[in-house]
Amino acid sequence: MFKCKQSRLKYIIKNMSYKEHLLKDKKLSICLGTDIQELAKKKNIAVRLMASIMSQQLNTKVAQVIYTRFLNLYNQKEPKPQQVLDTSFDQLRGIGLSNAKVNYVQNVATFCIEQKITDKKLQQLSNEEIVELLTQIKGVGKWTVEMLLMFSLRREDVFAVDDLAIQQAMIKLYKLDTSNKKQLKEKMVQISTKWSPYKTYACLHLWKWKDEK
Repeated sequence: MFKCKQSRLKYIIKNMSYKEHLLKDKKLSICLGTDIQELAKKKNIAVRLMASIMSQQLNTKVAQVIYTRFLNLYNQKEPKPQQVLDTSFDQLRGIGLSNAKVNYVQNVATFCIEQKITDKKLQQLSNEEIVELLTQIKGVGKWTVEMLLMFSLRREDVFAVDDLAIQQAMIKLYKLDTSNKKQLKEKMVQISTKWSPYKTYACLHLWKWKDEK
């Protein structure tokens, strides 16, 4: 009970700290009225990355069904990369993955084994180093790694400039010109610099604000 209260207190203090900083951006302040999910550090990052690939272009419900089937292949336990490689292509296809996604999931497993990727190793790297490392894997793009940084590694200063919902929210909030995609992204990055070191929280609020509109 004490640990729970202590954890909640830390969250409240953090909440006040980042909001105080982000409120300096008067336009962004419109989005800061509602609560957002608390960031959590997760284990078994290799599986988190595989799950992210599985969920691409799927709604949340379907993605959860496929991930549950994936775990069922391993007695409801998260597998190690070698276990995934030992699973046949047809078995992975059988849970509802496309041929491409099976290949990408196997690519993640192979890379993590060859590069000796561990949770501890990733925790010691900067955001930029993790993006550079993991985007070497075929099927893993920058956006996928940014989501991993935010929701699995609990990195607080990540800006997902390529996220469509973030783009749409910022276009509306800041009345940005959309005629040139490259210039649009450059402007978004410029705006986001003032949010540091809490860019992740800004993204969470932008997503929530857009969903509620």
